[in-house]
Amino acid sequence: MSNENNRDVVPNPDGGWDVKAPGASKASAHKGTQAEAVDRAREIVRNRGGGEVRIHGRDGQIRDSDTIPPGNDPFPPRDTK
Repeated sequence: MSNENNRDVVPNPDGGWDVKAPGASKASAHKGTQAEAVDRAREIVRNRGGGEVRIHGRDGQIRDSDTIPPGNDPFPPRDTK
């Protein structure tokens, strides 16, 4: 799976949160809250066929990630029920 489907949710220096493709200079979306940005990132990735949403904290460090099916989860669950 290529990185073009992945999105990062990062703080915007002017306030709010941006949804960006890895390495992109411009945001795909800008939202007022992190939760709104995460929802939009998931929607974008889902519409593009799945991938990873990486959620950054205000310090810029990745604090969580979410695999959107049929993305390539690096740590798939072992339970196959």
